[in-house]
Amino acid sequence: MASSRFHHVVPVNALASEDGGNGSGSNGAANATASVAYDDDLESASDTGYRLPPSEIRDIVDAPPLPALSFSPLRDKILFLKRRSLPPLSDLARPEEKLAGVRIDGKCNTRSRMSFYTGIGIHQLMEDGSLGPEKEIQYLPEGAKINFLTWSNNGQHLAFTVRLDEDDGSSSKLRVWVANVDTGKARPLFESPDIYVNAVFDNFVWVNDSTLLVCTIPLSRGDPPRKPLVPSGPKIQSNEQKNVIQSRTYQDLLKDEYDEDLFEYYATTQLVLASLDGEIKTFGPPAIYTSMDPSPDQAYILLTSTHRPFSFVVPCGRFPKKVEVWKANGEFVRELCDLPLAENIPIAFNSVRKGMRSINWRADKPSNLYWVETQDGGDAKVEVSPRDIIYTQSAAPHENEHPKILHKLDLRYGGISWCDDTLALVYESWYKTRKVRTWVISPGSENVNPRILFDRSSEDVYSDPGSPMSRRTPAGTYVIAKVKKEDDGDTYLLLNGSGATPEGNIPFLDLFDINTGSKERIWQSNKEKYFETVVALMSDQKEGELSINKLKILTSKESKTENTQYYLLCWPEKKACQITNFPHPYPQLESLQKEMIRYQRKDGVQLTATLYLPPGYDPSRDGPLPCLIWSYPGEFKSKDAASQVRGSPNEFAGIGPTSPLLWLARRFAVLSGPTIPIIGEGDEEANDRYIEQLVASAEAAVEEVIRRGVADPNKIAVGGHSYGAFMTANLLARAPHLFCCGIARSGAYNRTLTPFGFQNEERTLWEATNTYVEMSPFMSANKIKKPILLIHGEEDNNPGTLTMQSDRFFNALKGHGALCRLVILPYESHGYGARESIMHVLWETDRWLQKHCAYSSDVKADLNACKDNAQGTVDSQSKAVGAAGGVQELANLDDEKFHCITRFHVDKLPGDEARSHW
Repeated sequence: MASSRFHHVVPVNALASEDGGNGSGSNGAANATASVAYDDDLESASDTGYRLPPSEIRDIVDAPPLPALSFSPLRDKILFLKRRSLPPLSDLARPEEKLAGVRIDGKCNTRSRMSFYTGIGIHQLMEDGSLGPEKEIQYLPEGAKINFLTWSNNGQHLAFTVRLDEDDGSSSKLRVWVANVDTGKARPLFESPDIYVNAVFDNFVWVNDSTLLVCTIPLSRGDPPRKPLVPSGPKIQSNEQKNVIQSRTYQDLLKDEYDEDLFEYYATTQLVLASLDGEIKTFGPPAIYTSMDPSPDQAYILLTSTHRPFSFVVPCGRFPKKVEVWKANGEFVRELCDLPLAENIPIAFNSVRKGMRSINWRADKPSNLYWVETQDGGDAKVEVSPRDIIYTQSAAPHENEHPKILHKLDLRYGGISWCDDTLALVYESWYKTRKVRTWVISPGSENVNPRILFDRSSEDVYSDPGSPMSRRTPAGTYVIAKVKKEDDGDTYLLLNGSGATPEGNIPFLDLFDINTGSKERIWQSNKEKYFETVVALMSDQKEGELSINKLKILTSKESKTENTQYYLLCWPEKKACQITNFPHPYPQLESLQKEMIRYQRKDGVQLTATLYLPPGYDPSRDGPLPCLIWSYPGEFKSKDAASQVRGSPNEFAGIGPTSPLLWLARRFAVLSGPTIPIIGEGDEEANDRYIEQLVASAEAAVEEVIRRGVADPNKIAVGGHSYGAFMTANLLARAPHLFCCGIARSGAYNRTLTPFGFQNEERTLWEATNTYVEMSPFMSANKIKKPILLIHGEEDNNPGTLTMQSDRFFNALKGHGALCRLVILPYESHGYGARESIMHVLWETDRWLQKHCAYSSDVKADLNACKDNAQGTVDSQSKAVGAAGGVQELANLDDEKFHCITRFHVDKLPGDEARSHW
């Protein structure tokens, strides 16, 4: 039900905590302990403390977030999950343990940096599509932080965790609460105040409508192990067996025996069965349980756990793994597998772990398991047929009952969509060739041969037929929906597609005959002004086939300037009823200008980008603007695929806390996401021509914004995050003629520090030495002459982008006299979460753009020439007007203090008033 772009909609029955990055924290100004200051003077950069950007940026970032939505299993109620703005830095500064690739808040015994909801509102969804009045969940403690919210299968109860702030600024441990949806009354699940949730891995799950299985902290657990003052011996790693073990640069790995003990201490769980009437019962022995999955008939539980021996070279996902079947009453049934430590999975894409994997319940059966086993030893470089085999078996097989082969695949298994014994869709893919296949199988009929339904390239978005829509079963699982037309009696599937076209995405819904392949388009987005998508099937409460005349779906609708709203669309009239009315999140940019543009690289590859211009801007009247280009390279196997258009010109311009679109409020033009395809056709490796294609793509983008008259050729900045930062540094080294400055956030700059592959590069440093060296901007630090701002989180946990990358790159730049600045953000990871950090990043970025782009050296002379004229005699390239509350006399300017006074920053005045102000 949820997808990444629907940031308001959360899964119907799987509301886990949000990513702790930029999600739901309060703005935190009152709670923050860090020093925060705002100064209009751009040149107080040597001062210490956190800074705030100008108010026109700050007000957008501090706008209250919209709630997330969750629909009940019966689709008759909607939850509005309240969120706060950015969290304070003090939240991130809480102590955390970095163990086996996981960061743990030892005080809460959960993942660290969890975001949370602040309240729950329940709305009845009326027959006419309108919402009833909001009913707040009651009796929650004041200041409750809510996580991991799920519906019971019958939709009558909610379960979630609650934690509170304590006097020392930390959060308490998590307790499970339940709420009656009809009354809105909430209460703790456990009467005992000593039972807490262990949420390092899984947390709790509904076994049936009145019982939950909860991961709890063992009551017998004592204090955490203490780090010995004197180690028991040296830290030793050995490979005397000469095994080939290649790993990417994983972060936060275990370092010694103490770390092993600490990981086991925090991760060990005692499972507890708890009913809503207060009965509790321990379930199984204490272990490091990583997932719990009840069977559709609620008779069995599939338990996955990890155990020793642990590893110092790979994260916990590759530790030994045991999968067991238990009865729902706590009786052990059988062990499915106990996989050994997997340190030696090859780094080649599509390589996997040996043994049973992807073990799940069939969604269309009461208690049937299925899983996959590789036939190539997990090594993608081994040629073998078949490569993967899918097996199925009942949860408690008879004595002589062996697993059945469901299907064999020559590519790598990619999942199954279940329907019934007559239909399931099996997916396979292969990264190297970008090939993806969809198979039609009949799980209950051995005499029906599987056949290929779709065989295409994953890069060819124009040929994407869409994905089958799923309906919810009475058991709470999701299966492929079958639809009948009353006039012909045939059965159809619903294919929901993004509808990529050369004019942009035009989402659709097709009736698809899986036997003949014929299609009938029954819905399509309005392509002229709006971008609409199908989010979920709403008429799925009953068993059997759905009637097309009773079809009901949830759609979203947005435009360039209108925020996403949600609608119920009902057949046969196809009448749309709006069910949300969210306000515009940043009305000051409501009239921004957005255009999806196309242009061509010199080798003939068609490129696309989204051009944003400030409200009220007219290039013929106002002249060119300073421009910020923000991008992220991508890899392709063909020029045709690289040239295809992705995205829609009518999508709402969402602006995140660190979005480059914030500089529309500072009168910049912003070229967002210009495609930078790195193409390696046939046997050619894309990265062998990375620099050549990178520069050609950038040149084409710059030439296009200059040709359109919206960008001053001397005032174009480039920036990016992560691989986009890597791109930025390379462009300043290899194409300095294009840009006046750059902003590089959380990047990697020396590829010899990531010797076993990076991004989509499968070859090692020793296999492609020249490519690694040539691609590394660190090796070209002596060529970077344009100003570059480096920003990095001090606690970056992303493989490949160690904080050391920015530190060493800065020293290389400084060693060659480059104009550079390095900002290390305490407590921040790969993405930035705290309000203080984000505001400071925006201040640094704005200062850099004002100083080295908007007011670069060629403009300073014009400004200095105006000093003698207090009325601001201005030429066509620098008309000065007041900003941020009034006119500042040009006579007061000097070379280093020239904040917001040219025509680029008429933020506080309407267009006509600003133009006539002087």
